[in-house]
Amino acid sequence: TWHLKKIPQIVRERTFSLDSPKFEAKTKLELNSVCGIECQRKLPVPSLSDLKNLLSYETVFENGTRTLTEVNVLGAVLDPAGNTTTRRPSRKKRQIYGTDSRFSIYDKRFMTNFPFNTAVKISTGCSGILVSPKHVLTAAHCLHNGKDYVKGSKRLRVGLMKMKSRGNGRKRKAASEGMPSFQWTRVKSTHIPKGWFKGVSGDIALDYDYAVLELKRPHKRKYMELGISPTIKMMPGSMIHFSGFDNDRSGQLVYRFCSISDESNDLFYQYCDAEPGSTGSGIYLRLKEPNKKKWKRKIIAVYSGHQWVDINGEQQDYNVAVRITPLKYAQICFWIHGNDENCTQG
Repeated sequence: TWHLKKIPQIVRERTFSLDSPKFEAKTKLELNSVCGIECQRKLPVPSLSDLKNLLSYETVFENGTRTLTEVNVLGAVLDPAGNTTTRRPSRKKRQIYGTDSRFSIYDKRFMTNFPFNTAVKISTGCSGILVSPKHVLTAAHCLHNGKDYVKGSKRLRVGLMKMKSRGNGRKRKAASEGMPSFQWTRVKSTHIPKGWFKGVSGDIALDYDYAVLELKRPHKRKYMELGISPTIKMMPGSMIHFSGFDNDRSGQLVYRFCSISDESNDLFYQYCDAEPGSTGSGIYLRLKEPNKKKWKRKIIAVYSGHQWVDINGEQQDYNVAVRITPLKYAQICFWIHGNDENCTQG
């Protein structure tokens, strides 16, 4: 079942203007030299003042202006156990492990219905997921490389799948064969936690590889709610699910499910088959609602993609996802609602 958790409060302290970003960074869908499992084990538990710094956030608006909002964190429980992880076997370098277990979703009854229709395409080449009538959750590195915003994020757009096609017969044929086309919507503003920025975290900290985009116009689709990520033991079969737009299957929605091999406080390590393009997808679970017989899907992590990590001087790779912890739940919920009143029960 989904367990209710007491959520810390993120409170806005002050907001001030920053210079406009340059928007000159290149989009990188694979990250090198990130803090991996071994490095995570050695990280100290962040103090309250660290958390306030890491969870402060930048907002970039459609007209190129940028602000920094400093926050206070109330009621956070600092975990003295630190970033514990369990051991895992090392692995060969590749993104598709053994048999390719991805499914392309062709049938429009599935594609245009929940949960598949919550997947969106981001104009910088990533995927994302609808989390409110006008907000999308994705990976921070789809928009910002740790130092500057990527070129394509200046006029950022989000593509929602649609199956209708007008015009010439060729297009109509493609639509009937289940190739989605996209209805593109402009992004009004983007929030990225300060923990993602290089100067703050030193090395790139995958723990903060998430961002929320506010759309200019609300969509009229069902979206997926946020959930707090349970531990591997609390997941049915340790299985997770996500759908995105992998680069090697152009124009197709690709769904996959797989088991998680390892976890730290902030990250899941898994061997889901995925190619660049699916980065930023929302990872979800289906669990029972407490005291009800109903099942509910919720987003518990953001797929950060295929990463290369230095482990004992050797480059290893894995597919990694950023877990939605109570603190991140509070922050993302605050970005969506603009206050913390709707965010007290995870």
